Amino acid sequence: MGQALYRKYRSKSLDEVVGQEHVTTTLKNALKAGRISHAYLLSGPRGTGKTSIARILAHEINGLPYDDEAHLDVIEIDAASNRRIDEIRDLRDRVNTAPAHAKYKVYIIDEVHMLTKEAFNALLKTLEEPPAHVVFILATTEAHKLPETIISRTQRYSLRPVPQDQVVAHLREIAKGEKLHIDDDALALIAQHGEGSFRDSISLLDQASSSADHITKTDVERILGLAPDQYITRLASAVAQASSADIVSTLAELYASGFEPAMVSRQLSATLREAVLAGSAADPHASLELLQKLLDVPAARSPKQLLEIVLLQSALPAAAMPVQPAISPLHTKAPKTSPGPVEPPKPAAITEKAPPVPVAIPNAPKPPANDAGPAAPDTAKDPAPEASNSEVTAPAGATASTATALTDITELWGQTLDEIKKQYNTLYGIARMAHTEFDGHTLTLSLKFAFHQKRLNEVRNRKIFADVIERLYGQPVEIVCVTAEAEPAPAEKPDVTSISNIFGGAELLES
Repeated sequence: MGQALYRKYRSKSLDEVVGQEHVTTTLKNALKAGRISHAYLLSGPRGTGKTSIARILAHEINGLPYDDEAHLDVIEIDAASNRRIDEIRDLRDRVNTAPAHAKYKVYIIDEVHMLTKEAFNALLKTLEEPPAHVVFILATTEAHKLPETIISRTQRYSLRPVPQDQVVAHLREIAKGEKLHIDDDALALIAQHGEGSFRDSISLLDQASSSADHITKTDVERILGLAPDQYITRLASAVAQASSADIVSTLAELYASGFEPAMVSRQLSATLREAVLAGSAADPHASLELLQKLLDVPAARSPKQLLEIVLLQSALPAAAMPVQPAISPLHTKAPKTSPGPVEPPKPAAITEKAPPVPVAIPNAPKPPANDAGPAAPDTAKDPAPEASNSEVTAPAGATASTATALTDITELWGQTLDEIKKQYNTLYGIARMAHTEFDGHTLTLSLKFAFHQKRLNEVRNRKIFADVIERLYGQPVEIVCVTAEAEPAPAEKPDVTSISNIFGGAELLES
């Protein structure tokens, strides 16, 4: 069985490690001075040399030559497979055993962030007071998941992605050693796709070595599933020129050729990013908005449809697309009235958790004139019901036609809440308790509680409502959130029936 190139060309000494001089230089100086720490932590992206440096360091500490054969006193543990507390307890019991041949017994724990909380607690005591003959080397790609108590007991070395030019130079040396004929632009594409990871880049070179005797950029693109540059350029140009037909036809050609929408979106994102950074984008703000939307394509349930929608929306921005408003108060006609008695409208239903709406009771006795506050109007003579919690009140001085229009805005607010409920359940629960007032340009939301008003008044939440209302209303509307003034609570009256029962039915006089 052939050996993979990334294993064949793995570094065997600290001098052979490429792109991590800030780490290897410090370690070499410490080894020369004989300063050996009881625990090291190597963190950084995948494929940057963490495991290689750990193995080299384990052998250098013991003065052993490094080769691919396992040594009895160098123990490697994969934390992803041995993450439970039982394995760490077993390790804690075995560290007390003296080394078989070497000076130190070295434990390399790879992907240490995968340990459970209980396993970390079991390891902590050993790291704090290890035996003199034990050295721990921890390696991880996600150091932020390690407890601070673990990190503080180690010497930490952070590896970084290898610069692309160093990756290309190293790949060129490997290709020369393997007698591979490969173009420079193909090497550059391999290094770019590796994103600073030597292992990923060398693995891709190994795969490309079987594709042809002379490896070109096109061969590498085919292996990676990348669309040709001319397609991506054409797609970006169609978006910039707002050509919906070109967008649809180019996407159809890409899909027919077998290119995945996730890869197409990444390539298009890279092209747009370069244009924005170079200052050559016609509309940088539109390009940035498109870049943000393209991030959702790879993880979408239907990436093909989402990519097409996103590109078409960018080609035809909201300003260029006439939106047919669901309700247009500017064109609302007053309903025709017919002679004869008109049945008064029924009071609006009270939704759950909404503040109670006072309901007038016909022929109810009026309070005495000396009670606090003005006398209540005679509801028997004026049967008009009070506004419900979700109604929009007309501003002072509004005409009859405006009042009719504002009644339609009440329906608009209901549709707005329906739209909000589909995606923002918590926001809907707060908004449905708001009392609304609209003057044609500004929608004022009055809430009973200050923390509800503060939540709706957040910039992000106000923008959500403004976008939905603008889509339904057909024109921008300003959203203002305020806290409603609390109404004084009515004085509680004694339960006359209960008092009467206590006193045996005696006659009581109300004050």
